[in-house]
Amino acid sequence: MLSQDILNALRGYFKDLSKQLTFVLQTGEHAKRDELKNMLSQIAELSERIDLVERDTQGMLRSPVTFAIEADGKFTGIQFSGVPGGHEFNSLILAILQAGGSKLKLDDSIQSMVKKVNQKLDFQVYVSLSCHACPDVVQAMNQFALLNENIGAEMIDGGVYPELVEQNNIQGVPTVFLNGEVFASGKVEIANILEKLGKVAPEVLQANAEEPSLPMQDVTVIGGGPAGVAAAIYAARKGLKVTVIADRFGGQVKDTMGIENLISVPSTTGPELTGSLMKHLNEYEVTLKEHIRVEKIEKGQIKTLHLSSGETIETRTLIVATGANWRKLNVPGEDENIGNGVAYCPHCDGPFYKGKDVAVIGGGNSGVEAALDLAGIVKSVTVYEFLPELKADKVLVDQLAKRSNISVVKNAATKQILAENGKVTAIEYIDRATEEVKQQSLQGIFVQIGLVPNSKIVEGLVDMTKYGEIVISEKGLTSEEGIFACGDVTTVPYKQIVVAMGEGSKAALSAFDYLLMNPLEQASAEAQSNKSEQAA
Repeated sequence: MLSQDILNALRGYFKDLSKQLTFVLQTGEHAKRDELKNMLSQIAELSERIDLVERDTQGMLRSPVTFAIEADGKFTGIQFSGVPGGHEFNSLILAILQAGGSKLKLDDSIQSMVKKVNQKLDFQVYVSLSCHACPDVVQAMNQFALLNENIGAEMIDGGVYPELVEQNNIQGVPTVFLNGEVFASGKVEIANILEKLGKVAPEVLQANAEEPSLPMQDVTVIGGGPAGVAAAIYAARKGLKVTVIADRFGGQVKDTMGIENLISVPSTTGPELTGSLMKHLNEYEVTLKEHIRVEKIEKGQIKTLHLSSGETIETRTLIVATGANWRKLNVPGEDENIGNGVAYCPHCDGPFYKGKDVAVIGGGNSGVEAALDLAGIVKSVTVYEFLPELKADKVLVDQLAKRSNISVVKNAATKQILAENGKVTAIEYIDRATEEVKQQSLQGIFVQIGLVPNSKIVEGLVDMTKYGEIVISEKGLTSEEGIFACGDVTTVPYKQIVVAMGEGSKAALSAFDYLLMNPLEQASAEAQSNKSEQAA
């Protein structure tokens, strides 16, 4: 049953519904059906614009615990199979509001792409109600369905349909099926989905080829994490025309469940901080193009960016804040348990494992340093190293030997991460010397096998280290005039949220100084000259 506080909040949200909505619940018997019916009944009672009907849909809906949403008597293409509680409750409420006439959250260019689909596409998104990454996918697919009657979107709770999970060999969530075939699995970004969609329905990639571009921008920021948002805000405060392009707003921060080292904020979570970043950004006139990637950059005093949406943007300066990704194990159980036992930052998440047994994967400097940091917090740490010997510096290995609650397993290849009820319970690994498969019970796994800078987009354009980090000056300048960089994608030491915010602010101030020294008239004249030379 929904609490009175939730019901009161929903009643307020539903006042703006402009369409008549109907929950169509399939008739029949199912152990979870009463729970689902009660939830839908409670919601329907909150507004005269929402009805609940029970109907034999003659096979259109999957089972008696499946319901669809109609708007003004027309099927929207949105279905939920299971009781959308947990993280998926937000997906249900957003579906109601958006089907009822509220503005969609997708960028206009993405909406234009989706509307071009001219073939039947039925998506099924398998989820776990404890998965914090699943709602993003469910909500995107629901919006796709609302934009185009050729598209159907069904959320399927794997806990309610274990036979489908087994039948389809699903090992992680979210897993997306398209027309009965695997489309995407594991943690997947909307930008990835759009890229895959373009391969299935090529017409979407041409959708915006002739769309008018934005006016020339003073500053364009690539990346929507702490560094990118800080850069955008500082640039906007200078009165500049600013655009942020982000394939995923929030970046790595969105996956961090506990943050206690952001100065002046004693405790927050990644999703909460991401929401705060968005709220702060919205205080300024900044154009945000989310779920979109930059595919090509043409350098010059005026840079031209070619986007995955088919659009182009001209900008006087560019700030690269694309961050870095933790290098992953790429084993079953990793992606679906991020934030529920799988972590990548011992500084950020270590305190949440106080008194527990954890593992660190990786015996290099970062892995051993992580183990030493964790040893003073957790009950025990086991370091797993793939090679026969640790790769860390001797001084670190010597320190490791002095800690009574740290043990080391060498020659170990991680096979999978095991979990129950949404929490990590064990690691399964292969002893490479004997090829024996072993398990160890634990509550947390810290993956420390390195970072991968997201710098491919500027490869060959600016100087980078052999590790792919963008080389910057103390002011965030790169080797290319008018291109600045900040945050985890750069050579700046210490990959921390508070450091990234400072670096983003610094890059924006440097971009502002550059613009003062390079007036628009001069930049425009050079751009026109370059175009004339190319035409000749």
